[in-house]
Amino acid sequence: MRRLTEVTDIDLASKLNIISRLHQQDLTAEITLHRLMDMCIAVKEDDLAAAVTEGLFLRGLITQAIHAHPSLMDLYWRCLLFLAPYDFDSFMLYIEKERDPKQRFYMPRRTQLRKLGIVQAMQDLEDDKLDLLTISLPPGTGKTTLGELFISHVIGQDPDGYSLFASHSGDITRMFYDAVNNITGSSEYLWADVFPTVTRQSENAKTEQINFGKYKPFKSLQCTSVGSKNAGKVRCNKYLYCDDLIGGIEEAMSKPRLDKLWTTYSVDLRQRKKDKCKELHVATRWSVHDVIGRLEDRFKDDQRAKFLAFPDIDTETGESNFEYQYGVGFSVEYFHDMEETMDDVSYRCLYKSEPIEREGLLYTEEELRRYLTLPDGEPDAVLAVCDTKNKGTDYLVLPSMLQYGNDYYLSLNSLCDDNSDYAVQYSRMSDVIIRDKIQRLEVEANNGGDRIAETVAGMIKGRSTCSITTKYTTTNKETKIIVNAEWVKRHVIFPDRSLYRTKSDMGRFMAFLLSYTVKGKVEHDDVPDALAAFAIFVQSMLGRDTMIMQSPF
Repeated sequence: MRRLTEVTDIDLASKLNIISRLHQQDLTAEITLHRLMDMCIAVKEDDLAAAVTEGLFLRGLITQAIHAHPSLMDLYWRCLLFLAPYDFDSFMLYIEKERDPKQRFYMPRRTQLRKLGIVQAMQDLEDDKLDLLTISLPPGTGKTTLGELFISHVIGQDPDGYSLFASHSGDITRMFYDAVNNITGSSEYLWADVFPTVTRQSENAKTEQINFGKYKPFKSLQCTSVGSKNAGKVRCNKYLYCDDLIGGIEEAMSKPRLDKLWTTYSVDLRQRKKDKCKELHVATRWSVHDVIGRLEDRFKDDQRAKFLAFPDIDTETGESNFEYQYGVGFSVEYFHDMEETMDDVSYRCLYKSEPIEREGLLYTEEELRRYLTLPDGEPDAVLAVCDTKNKGTDYLVLPSMLQYGNDYYLSLNSLCDDNSDYAVQYSRMSDVIIRDKIQRLEVEANNGGDRIAETVAGMIKGRSTCSITTKYTTTNKETKIIVNAEWVKRHVIFPDRSLYRTKSDMGRFMAFLLSYTVKGKVEHDDVPDALAAFAIFVQSMLGRDTMIMQSPF
């Protein structure tokens, strides 16, 4: 095999031929791996893309072989250094080489961040496969630090370019400036090893600007907060990076303030972009009307735009999406504990990446009547309706109501179940009927309700006197939900939050009720639909409008 000094003078085809022959040899042998590294360096001047592709392949080989051959560690770091200027993943691994493993940001989080496709999406931005990327993750999962590393990589790749970082607060922009300044300037990180020819030209903590390479009016990194007067002061031709433009829940609850924020973004921040400048947005999704929501509405069909949002817990596996090494992540138990102590809407925004339009919420916590204990004595009646489950994400919803006068207390035994096993559905319905001593149950006949009613009636025969009837629904669902909401608010009393757990049927029931909005998309409307059906059921049974009494609450 030729030495590196000998192969630099031959043509690209010959170099690639040497690599091809090396692939036929033992790819676990140290000498083969070293020779492949030499060939990556030799090919780089002729075909950078081919050299990086081969380098990534080599990195995988070294990673697999290093456990059996610890002496490959030096080659591993050499390969990472070769790739780091071009590959974001390798860059993050290499620049933290000298840090204590437990203090490193990326390595403990790498498996999950790559699994979720976040690192690859950021690489796609750098490789000009995307023009717009938005990322929404739970708090504390590392999204801002990831952005700091990303901009540090961008600066090294193109020091003559200039990027703009924007956030809701000057405190956040200062933290970002300090972090990038530290990554690119301190000995803690090996940024200078990756980009040895890139020199720092100036830095200004007051204006929060850092410049690399030659002097330019608009610096390599400029930071600004929402509402700053930016005309003529900042510009970007590489990236407009927006990090949490919404300051918190108060702003998110105000549609006029969200409209103003959109105007600020589109007129002030977005106008700072030059042609071909890309955008990166990292934020908590508070509202469907936030900046990311409006961008998604406009660019959802654009192949050069990607919108990433990940919840706390994987819905398929039930495992945490952010359980990192060395205890720096979050377990399922942690998320469940947080969920128990927060209101449902805020938790879904912060930890589920499910934006809610609060202005359009049909039911709010403040409007609901709650009970800690039931009234003394037996109820006047026990009534229920059942909204049957269709295919997909529908839920079987059965609110069981204990009537005391003109009030209906929602039983803790009520169902909100997404189990697709009909046998389980029938069994659970039967159990509720018997346990609550339900006297009348009306089942929605749509979606096989007739079959369900007949089966359940047979299962409770001899154990309950419940009368089960069916009814086809033809009314527009949204209209039915809205026009009956006021009756529900006046007459239905819900269990106090202390009486149920978030992951229980009642927890899901209340979560779906309190997140139903008349504006924007609604994924789960089964609960408000079932309550509307109950309102109609009671009023039709009485043959008149129910008398409304002054609420004692």
